[in-house]
Amino acid sequence: MKPAPFAYQRPSTLEEALTALAGEPGAKVLAGGQSLVPLLSMRLAAPSMLVDINALPDLGGIHVDASGVRIGALARHADVLASTEAAASQPLLALALSHVAHPTIRNRGTTVGSLVHADAAAEMPMVLRLLEGSVDVASVRGRRTIPAAELFAGPLESTLAHDEIAVEAFFPALSPRGGVAFEEIARRHGDYAMVGVAALVECDGDDVTSARLGFVSVNDVPTVVDVTDHLDDAATAALAELEPAEDIHASADYRAHLVKVLATRVLAAAIDDARSRAGRVTTP
Repeated sequence: MKPAPFAYQRPSTLEEALTALAGEPGAKVLAGGQSLVPLLSMRLAAPSMLVDINALPDLGGIHVDASGVRIGALARHADVLASTEAAASQPLLALALSHVAHPTIRNRGTTVGSLVHADAAAEMPMVLRLLEGSVDVASVRGRRTIPAAELFAGPLESTLAHDEIAVEAFFPALSPRGGVAFEEIARRHGDYAMVGVAALVECDGDDVTSARLGFVSVNDVPTVVDVTDHLDDAATAALAELEPAEDIHASADYRAHLVKVLATRVLAAAIDDARSRAGRVTTP
């Protein structure tokens, strides 16, 4: 099947792109295109115009400082995965990105594009939600920051307005007392996960002071559950707040079983990671 007809613009400045979007309510932004183009080809999306932002300057950067990692709208998954500085600041980025699709798709797809596509079966929206990151968006009205907790409105739906472009995502750095882990089950590595789980914990010595789990392909939006008070049975506590659904990949019962297995395993791995990192910290 071929896409429905659409107009096409490839602006050379952000201001031109924002003006084009503001003037065409049915327009869509094209960056990596790994999510949008299949929807166009299946006619599940029929925008009146594509605004191709690949010629815009200064949107492909990956910047790391003490606060965390800032990823520009045109930074490809492969570039973020290859960044040793990003992995050192927030190890969960590399852990999750290694499961994103296949190398050919990672070479073209963008991390920020995945976030605003808001697919609950994708890894990076969950990671942003778990880490309590944010996305900066721009329009002709100005620029604003959307916290991850306010970004995902529903299945494949973000809270960006039609005339806004996501220009940068921020992933906070891992704290010195923190630990992370990630694991997912898919029929083939790189395919959509039947279930994926990430854990973010903080420890004070051997005591776990905070524990949160993020879930891929379980609810219809990226979902995080705080299990700090339920460390002995975190999986059951998590399932009480989740609604595993049946689809062509897995039954609801099988998906719930995977949640139990992976939540327990990943939480233990994150706690071990936190304690290991704390053991490597030396006092001057």
